Amino acid sequence: MIARNAAAPAERRIEYRMGINVGDIIIEDGDIFGDGVNIAARLEALAEPGGICLSAAAHEQVRDRLDIAFDDLGEQQVKNITRPVRTYGIALGASSRVALPAATLLPLPDKPSLAVLPFENMTGDAEQEYFVDGMVEEITTAIARLPWLFVIARNSSFTYKGKPVNVKQVAQELGVRYVLEGSVRKAGNRLRITGQLIDTATGAHVWAYRFDGALDDIFELQDHVASSVAGAIAPKLRRSEIERTRRKPVANLTAYDLYLRALAQSYHFTEEGLGEAVVIARQALGIDPAYAPAAALIGLCRANQRLQGWGALSDDDIGEACRLARQVLEAERDDAESISQAAWRHCQLSGPRTSFLLPRSV
Repeated sequence: MIARNAAAPAERRIEYRMGINVGDIIIEDGDIFGDGVNIAARLEALAEPGGICLSAAAHEQVRDRLDIAFDDLGEQQVKNITRPVRTYGIALGASSRVALPAATLLPLPDKPSLAVLPFENMTGDAEQEYFVDGMVEEITTAIARLPWLFVIARNSSFTYKGKPVNVKQVAQELGVRYVLEGSVRKAGNRLRITGQLIDTATGAHVWAYRFDGALDDIFELQDHVASSVAGAIAPKLRRSEIERTRRKPVANLTAYDLYLRALAQSYHFTEEGLGEAVVIARQALGIDPAYAPAAALIGLCRANQRLQGWGALSDDDIGEACRLARQVLEAERDDAESISQAAWRHCQLSGPRTSFLLPRSV
């Protein structure tokens, strides 16, 4: 997989971690459990992406039989195991006995990407660990529904559980631009949940959040926090991305960057702003003719120009907007925002001409 990943772009890479243990297990009703299984699971969490961790028992079985270098990682204290576990790592990329390509740090992608790190359990109650982890998983799932945002899978983010975190290191290792981290405190039946959204390039806080709730219904509480976080960070991320594109050299702008610049112009809701948004959105389509958000934005701008009576739109202007709206409706399947925009603007622009003025405060 390391060799395969070396030739693949960041968003197409698949990285595995593995934990290997030799020990007794219990088999019951088609399931397996016991310390033998638990230790293997904890070793997997200790392994680096693309790496393998072994217990001393497993290492003893293979150390003289494989042409692979091992690193002695010492005694590791792992969750739910009373005694420390002697751990060994397979040194993938080591030049001593095996010639495998070393894992490389991932560059930050052009589009927004985010990792939801494990929240810190500050309740003082180890029994609440499942609640904290479950809430992080719910938040990850809720944010992943944003079609314009790439969210790192839970299993990759949870490799940092219980470890001190440097956001710049996380950005390089996971290839993300933003990190969401937080903590959970408990007092009686009450919980206080905090979260911070951090721009890994600058270390600046984009958004901070605090939520207080009761443990009466754990699932309802998790759902409420997850939906609240997803709804709150979406506009903050969009604003942060717009500010980032303003600082980016024009020569390096992608279709996504140009779309964000066009979107920012459309927010002014003036005749000049909407006209400039159309020009920039066309530039985005010049780079990627199938980029649905830019195509839908042109329809939005033309519809608003028509409704406000700003400028004399030609038949070609209306025809272009309708054509792009149809293009989105025919090709797009996942971006609900672009689909709804295209459908609504197509209805507005393909029907009889009407106009009305909105108050400037709208």
